[in-house]
Amino acid sequence: MRQAPPGLKPYLKWAGGKRQLLAEIIKNLPLNIKDYTYYEPFVGAGAVFFALQPPRGVINDFNTQLMTTYRIIKDDVEALIALLKEHEKNNTPEYFYQIRDLDRNGPEFARLPEVEKAGRLIFLNKTCFNGLYRVNARGLFNVPRGRYKNPRICEETLLRAISHYLQTNAITILQGDFAAALQNAGDTALVYLDPPYHSPNKLNFTGYQSPGFGEDEQLRLRDCFLALTERGAKCLLSNADTEFIRKLYHPWGEIIPLQTKRMINSDASGRGQAREVLIKNWKN
Repeated sequence: MRQAPPGLKPYLKWAGGKRQLLAEIIKNLPLNIKDYTYYEPFVGAGAVFFALQPPRGVINDFNTQLMTTYRIIKDDVEALIALLKEHEKNNTPEYFYQIRDLDRNGPEFARLPEVEKAGRLIFLNKTCFNGLYRVNARGLFNVPRGRYKNPRICEETLLRAISHYLQTNAITILQGDFAAALQNAGDTALVYLDPPYHSPNKLNFTGYQSPGFGEDEQLRLRDCFLALTERGAKCLLSNADTEFIRKLYHPWGEIIPLQTKRMINSDASGRGQAREVLIKNWKN
């Protein structure tokens, strides 16, 4: 089994993160990762991306604020670190809600420098309840403050290491629809797809950004998976192990069942063991 390069890990806690399943995911990827251009159109906190550290890649997410953090870490990490240290110094309940409520004034929030938007998201992620990123129907961050004694708000060594990696490798950072991010993926592409999971009983958390990711979007993703297969790209997809998902991808890919723990849910009853699948369109 290929050993992942050392030194990088996610700088955020993110619902649906893949740290638990890294070994299984990496086991099902090609050994010669450097021969491919890596695509991850639902990058989230980037657990797989940072574990692989591909020399060429395209990362994307629909969440605008999330992708702003990646760009700022790449291009302006020292300003971000300085801002996070200020957030760390001022971290009180009152300060948390002051920062959280910045997006309630849309025009004013839009005018904030990108580094301030990135620092805000990282600060809220490190201090909000359960590290949960959730927005309401208006797209406003609405998670309450968590009960942490000494949260690690500014991981400056990690942020600098990620910045160095992004600057010294051919990594394109996009924000938008998954299909647009994959439009140039061909027979030299390795694609890892980790969408918001299918949740027929709404037990999985999918409120990353308004609007959500329903069955129509799952179907559109399946069609994209088939188009990528026709273009010769190698695709590995993660999703919930539901009848709907199995029917979508049978017989278009090998279905590998997995079991993991659901770590992030606003309702404690929604945590615990979860059945998932990996679906791949090639044989090792």
